[in-house]
Amino acid sequence: MPTEITMPQLGESVPEGTVRRWLKQPGEPVARDEPLLEITTDKIDTELPAPAAGTLLEICVQEGATVRVGTLLGLIGEATEPSSARQPAITDQHAAPRRPRLSPVVARMVAEHGLDVARITGTGVGGRVSKQDVLRFLEQRQAQLDPPPEQSPASPSIPAPAGTDTPTELPDDAELLPLTPQRRAIAEHMLHAVRTIPHVTTVMEVDLSRVLAHREQQQAAFAQQGVRLTLTAYLVQATVSALALVPSLNSRFTAAGIIQHRRKHIGIAVALTEGLIVPVIHDADEKNLLGLARAVGDLTERARSRRLRPDETLGGTFTITNHGVSGSLFATPIINQAQGGILGIGAVQKRPVVIAQGGSDAIAIRPVCYCSLTFDHRLCDGATADAFLSACKRFLEAYA
Repeated sequence: MPTEITMPQLGESVPEGTVRRWLKQPGEPVARDEPLLEITTDKIDTELPAPAAGTLLEICVQEGATVRVGTLLGLIGEATEPSSARQPAITDQHAAPRRPRLSPVVARMVAEHGLDVARITGTGVGGRVSKQDVLRFLEQRQAQLDPPPEQSPASPSIPAPAGTDTPTELPDDAELLPLTPQRRAIAEHMLHAVRTIPHVTTVMEVDLSRVLAHREQQQAAFAQQGVRLTLTAYLVQATVSALALVPSLNSRFTAAGIIQHRRKHIGIAVALTEGLIVPVIHDADEKNLLGLARAVGDLTERARSRRLRPDETLGGTFTITNHGVSGSLFATPIINQAQGGILGIGAVQKRPVVIAQGGSDAIAIRPVCYCSLTFDHRLCDGATADAFLSACKRFLEAYA
């Protein structure tokens, strides 16, 4: 009997996935656990390994098709083995209809905004209400609430910003690049975050002399254990320490009230060629520096090689983005939706700073960087945010 390849459950809140690319074609040999195809969801890109060794007999879902969990994707068996489960390949956008239901993500959004789901038109399979349907409904509701801008009779109407709709004409030197599922998901996620969360950013300069000296002393010992010690591990340590002192930033805002998390799950933004992904170090406060460095290296490497498990991008309560690795000095990053803040780290540079020395001031050359905290102003005010960032600064500058 052929072995079925089915769409896996890619996380609790991911009821469907898109076949991005088949890595094997019918008739080609396949080894067990060999990468067989790439799957894209609105949260992660991942490779699906072959469930058995043999020959890829048939592809039942073509590239670009979005199907529900459990859908038959293909068959593996002996090259001469007939297939009793063959079915027409699925090439349209979605699989056959199923009973409409709400995913956990959609249910949470509906509850947070106090929506009547019966008023939302579902465009998913079988009329299911998707996250995009909720976002569209919220945008339409807000447009009805916002009064139109006043215009004088002689003033011409102002056109919508360029690039917001599908262009009907393109100049000769331009081309339209279709959105990948991941880029579309990132765009929708960021737009919803900016429209929903009142973003405020506060910035402090941090002296990393002690951290870099400690890293220099410990790099060889960590390397002997197969771990690369990076600045990010220290930043995670500083973050969980500050969250313990200022738990308001380990929270999220809802219409019913503020949900404050006891556990500290820290997301680490990782830049990929096609976008950004944020794997999560769960219970980061329970790990020492070695454990954090190992987790950072492992998650980063597997994120870039598309080997993350879907649940490794879920559950984050706070995020760190080290944008300084590309030379950026200062940034105001967007908060990851359903979190209360994000810590941005700029490039480390040697700069002259004024220090107290023997009762007087002196100028010294120190490795410093700008740390920016973007926070949800509904959760806390500037004084609380500054208390958090000050706690991070003290932790890093007093590192021993």
